[in-house]
Amino acid sequence: MNDQTVYGVMIRNEKTFESIMNTFGNYVATIIYNVSKGTLTKEDIEETTADVFITLWKNAEKVQQGKLKSYIGCIAKTRALNKVDSVRNKAVINIEDYELEDDFSISDETEKNDITKEVRRIVDALTEPDREILIRFYYYYQTASEIAEIMDMNKETVKTRLRRTREKIKITLTERGYAL
Repeated sequence: MNDQTVYGVMIRNEKTFESIMNTFGNYVATIIYNVSKGTLTKEDIEETTADVFITLWKNAEKVQQGKLKSYIGCIAKTRALNKVDSVRNKAVINIEDYELEDDFSISDETEKNDITKEVRRIVDALTEPDREILIRFYYYYQTASEIAEIMDMNKETVKTRLRRTREKIKITLTERGYAL
């Protein structure tokens, strides 16, 4: 047995697993809520949270020691996106009841898509540790304190780097002709 397999067996211990659920339950629910942007009901969030822990149980041997929280966060984000997609696909819209917003414009949607692609390019081009801090904050929903602890940095340094990185992104987008 390798160390990773032993760690997976430890996670599957019922008392340990119960402790993991108690420790990370609110963290998982918060990620799911934030990813869903209010589209999921309380019951959907609870169901998705349970799915996250079932997935963790089934894949415990894949978790690297010291990476449990980020592994759970990744599962939560994926499960939340899947749940949002399934809820949207179930929604039936009667075309007669649907009204277009007066200010809706295909060009607005195209511009949003262009900006999203441009932001991804800018983030990919960032240097470390700024890129990692930004991803941890916006993708994994980690707080500045959590990031500081994980990356062995001062919390205020993390906040400053986040602010400066956001400013860089805004300036770059403006220079490239995007109105913000």
